[in-house]
Amino acid sequence: MTSVTKFWPILTATHHYDKSISTYNRGTGQTIEAPILAYLIETKNGRILYDVGCDYNKINNPIQRAKYYNTETFLFDAPNMDESQRLPNQLAKLGLSAADIDVIFLGHLHFDHAGGLCDVCGAEVHIQAEELANANPKDDVAYFDNEIIAQANWQVKQGEYDLSLGVRAITSPGHTAGHMSLWIEMPHGAPIILAGDAADLTENIVDEVAPGNCWRNQTDLAVASIRKLKALAATEKAALWPNHDISFWKTLRTFPEFYS
Repeated sequence: MTSVTKFWPILTATHHYDKSISTYNRGTGQTIEAPILAYLIETKNGRILYDVGCDYNKINNPIQRAKYYNTETFLFDAPNMDESQRLPNQLAKLGLSAADIDVIFLGHLHFDHAGGLCDVCGAEVHIQAEELANANPKDDVAYFDNEIIAQANWQVKQGEYDLSLGVRAITSPGHTAGHMSLWIEMPHGAPIILAGDAADLTENIVDEVAPGNCWRNQTDLAVASIRKLKALAATEKAALWPNHDISFWKTLRTFPEFYS
């Protein structure tokens, strides 16, 4: 039994970067294209967003872009994101606004997963205590700054829990200290596990390769999370979705098409 009624993958931006950022000790010198995604889950109890993409202004305002995507301190250039990809404009295609989102569930606080909070403020925001405590831009440049962290309506969580019937938060640390994946039991067909950045690419899953950027270089922790997600998918006959794999993304239904 599940409360889920519809599920939408949403492309919020694309990025180009060295493949070794997604696959530890693999692909150095190879540039890949990566989708930056958010996921909208409609349940009988309300609407959940898993991740919110980037801050549009930090990408498209020249002054902010020069500050946040300075190539002297940042390993790759800014993502490509246009006005139509901002979440309020995406939600409008469904006749919705940010006020129609009840819960924002963040897999982690990197710029390409939490930056868009500024466009969908108001909903309660779920985050792990470990993630919030370790979101330090001095240790990891992908955290940017603490502006959003200070403003969000945080619901700080510890460990695994149910957001709604059939929607469960799954701990998957390694990429970051408090990284979370999401289990979605669909009304029809196989359940879906959103790996988040526990697995950027299908290659991370198949070959059990850690992401290239791991919290305190704990690649073993990241691999353990991949194996945990794979075991869950096998046991429950669920589909395990990588998060930044452009080839996989192209197999999915294009927003505003949905899964039900």
